[in-house]
Amino acid sequence: MNQALSISFVLVMSLACLAGTRTWDGKYDTSNIEVTVVYFVPADRKPLVDWRDRVDYFCKRIEQFHQREFQGQSILRTIVHSEPLISESTTAELRLGDADAIYYRTLAESDRRLEFAKQRGDRDDTFPILLVLSDINWRPLDDFYRLRPADGSTYEFEGNYQAGQHFPGAASGGARAAYLDDRGIGWGLVSADGWRVPYRGSDCVIYHEGCGHTVGLPHPDAGDGSVMSLGQYQGWINESWLDKDQKSRLHWAPDAEATSDAQVDLFTSFRAVPNPLVPAPDESVLLDLDWPGGAKVESLRVRFQTSLDGPWTEVAQSWELDAPTTAVIGKFERPTPVSYRVDATLRDGATAEIWGYFQVRERPEMPVEPRVLSTDLLGERSTESESGDHWNPEQEVNLLAMIDTDRAWSQGTWTNGPPGLESPKGFGSRIELPYTPPDEYRLVVVVEPLDEPNGLLVGNRSGQNRFVTLFSFATPQGAMSAIENIDGRNVGNETTFTGPLFVKNRISQAIITVRKDRVTMAVDGRKIVDWKGESQRLSLSDYWRTPSDSALFLGAYDCRYRFHRITLEPITGTGKPLP
Repeated sequence: MNQALSISFVLVMSLACLAGTRTWDGKYDTSNIEVTVVYFVPADRKPLVDWRDRVDYFCKRIEQFHQREFQGQSILRTIVHSEPLISESTTAELRLGDADAIYYRTLAESDRRLEFAKQRGDRDDTFPILLVLSDINWRPLDDFYRLRPADGSTYEFEGNYQAGQHFPGAASGGARAAYLDDRGIGWGLVSADGWRVPYRGSDCVIYHEGCGHTVGLPHPDAGDGSVMSLGQYQGWINESWLDKDQKSRLHWAPDAEATSDAQVDLFTSFRAVPNPLVPAPDESVLLDLDWPGGAKVESLRVRFQTSLDGPWTEVAQSWELDAPTTAVIGKFERPTPVSYRVDATLRDGATAEIWGYFQVRERPEMPVEPRVLSTDLLGERSTESESGDHWNPEQEVNLLAMIDTDRAWSQGTWTNGPPGLESPKGFGSRIELPYTPPDEYRLVVVVEPLDEPNGLLVGNRSGQNRFVTLFSFATPQGAMSAIENIDGRNVGNETTFTGPLFVKNRISQAIITVRKDRVTMAVDGRKIVDWKGESQRLSLSDYWRTPSDSALFLGAYDCRYRFHRITLEPITGTGKPLP
């Protein structure tokens, strides 16, 4: 065995000998996982009245699943943030950009405001995960009716609908998760489609994003019904499982002495499936119930609602055997979506709760039309920002792809290739982008500082005037950001924002919006500058000039930056590439 293999073998064996389960890369102990669960609501929305009931239900489900799968070798505990976290941004502002953008914007704001795991050294006894349950989806969607706007007057069904059953997975959803190995934490986002309405499999989404990807678990190589694979499209989480090979990679070991537990047996076996799956108006609806062998039911509570903000109606139940095989829901006089929840207690003290969803339809293939349009379907502000900006991905210009570092004018040596465009560390480093912007536009820059953050500059143009937006310039008074120049004044002018924005080796997203009479700057969903004024007041200092007066450019001051994305979306007017 050569020396390199010997070192690798010793490292693997050392990790294997560490007590308890670990993250996918073996870096962090996951014997105790603490999931902070946050209900995230945009500034222009009202929280669900019963949000806590819904959040608590999913928390209990994923805790029970984790206990069953790991038999105490890893313990998962959820902590629900006591109040809804009302965002600093509106729905429209959160939705600017793609699904990755809203994910990062939502998680970055939640992390910052909760000061989540700020000092991981104080939390060596737990692996912390921040799980955000958002009140919205990436794109407009009525998640109770499962409809999205098709145009100004029609609506299309969008959702995973198989053989009469509804599962999460709408394209407008946008759930995301990441294991942040540099911080030793996990970030998970479950959008409204994944949790607000309890489709069969919604609890799988919560675990998949909130407890799976967040410790580094990938999708299994072979698609199956496990929770990290296709579980959310096949059933509730109690019907799913974690892939055995994946669990072994996390340092879990089978427990030959594990004994049967009444609570675990009830969790695993209990189901409540509508019968028929797609009832017609005035047709009786039952729930077919499954129990573990020998179950003796002490109590059974069944409730339903026909609107997301409506009351829960309780339906009395009766049975003669030890365990009823069905529960009564009732009849519905018109087509409508229905959410239901069932609580059961056995005589041995074991309890179970399961939520589900179905639609009463005129015909199985005919979606239900709402009587009252939701905010998303009305679309009054759901796809527009305060300034009336529209996001149109079909018009996006990929500026990063246009950069040829061998031909572009630059100050300092810039390189462009996987994993991105990289600036040199120097004073006044800059490179021209071969593009003249339209009259009004939005720039999205996804960037990663490779050193301790210092000035990041984006060269812009408004009318005939060039200027820069400066981010995170290091000063003795702290990091400063501003529009330069306004009336000839650089940082320190009326637009100056003081405070840290970037972290070394962490990716952030900056958005610059240029209107004829307005410039805004935002980082990770947080608006830091909103300036209104005539474009003639803007100017570019000689220090940052480039040969073409009409081109955009990038600049870096005493810090290497890696650019993962640079895109421009026209708002008004037409931009053009430069030779």
